[in-house]
Amino acid sequence: MESRRSPFKSAVPSNLVSPVRRCSRTACGRPAVATLTYVYADSTAVLGPLATYAEPHCYDLCAEHSERLTAPRGWEVVRLTDGSAPARPSGDDLEALANAVREAARPQGRAAVEGHAARRAADPMEVARRGHLRVLRSPDQ
Repeated sequence: MESRRSPFKSAVPSNLVSPVRRCSRTACGRPAVATLTYVYADSTAVLGPLATYAEPHCYDLCAEHSERLTAPRGWEVVRLTDGSAPARPSGDDLEALANAVREAARPQGRAAVEGHAARRAADPMEVARRGHLRVLRSPDQ
């Protein structure tokens, strides 16, 4: 009796099919790290992080081919960064952080507290304050 193959079994042995997506470029077998999509209406090539699913109208590219990508003349290349990758801090970010630490470390003297009370008393419209909220008197009163 001839054995019948289950309809759920693959005709290709599983050890020959790689679960890793490969670069779409001809003769390149490196793993894909980015997905390229063309937006023909805008003459734009969009290169972003590797898409979750392989789509027939998109091209998966390895690191080398994604770095060397060029678009046809008159087209724009938009490179999207991976949102999960941490952004590198700029000089302005580090300076702002240092200034915030200096300001927080500065002792708040009695003069600063008294100055706030004097400003509040000088405003005749303010009746009370709770945190950043103020209760104001009506201009008619």
